[in-house]
Amino acid sequence: MHPPKTATFDVPARTNIDSKGHERAVDEYRVTPFGLYMSRAMVGRPTAHWLQTWLLPDLGLAVTDFAWNPGHERDQDFYLDVCEIARDGDRWLLTDHYLDIVVRNGRDARVIDVDEFVGAVACGVLDPAAAEAAMHATHRAVDGLAAHGHDLDAWLGGLGVALTWRERPQGQATPA
Repeated sequence: MHPPKTATFDVPARTNIDSKGHERAVDEYRVTPFGLYMSRAMVGRPTAHWLQTWLLPDLGLAVTDFAWNPGHERDQDFYLDVCEIARDGDRWLLTDHYLDIVVRNGRDARVIDVDEFVGAVACGVLDPAAAEAAMHATHRAVDGLAAHGHDLDAWLGGLGVALTWRERPQGQATPA
């Protein structure tokens, strides 16, 4: 079992260090009272060429919208990582808590990677307090989505969170 994945979002440097330690250039960062927006190319990934992510620390979620490459489209509108998000000045640090939620707007929300979560807790790489926080964040999200017809914007809007997305760049990113 791997330890929790981490990512760093360095706003002034306009970089994102992903969970594998690769530093990626960020096209846009936007700081709001409720979180941080990031938009960047996905370099060297055959399935997707762009991602936009909102870090929502108070909800323990990172909401991502992927731009899939032709032939790799997925039946999902948003991918929610259940995580801890800490801010250190202009740097934001994300620690993944293994659980994820796949949202298909207006249809359903499905919790995935439960096996990884259970394994991480059983092996002790995810401590009990973090595991409990992850369970609460997951239930809060799934319950909130269900109460709003599985509409992410409606649920978050009720919490005073309005996510805005930029138009997806066309084409596939070139590998670095």
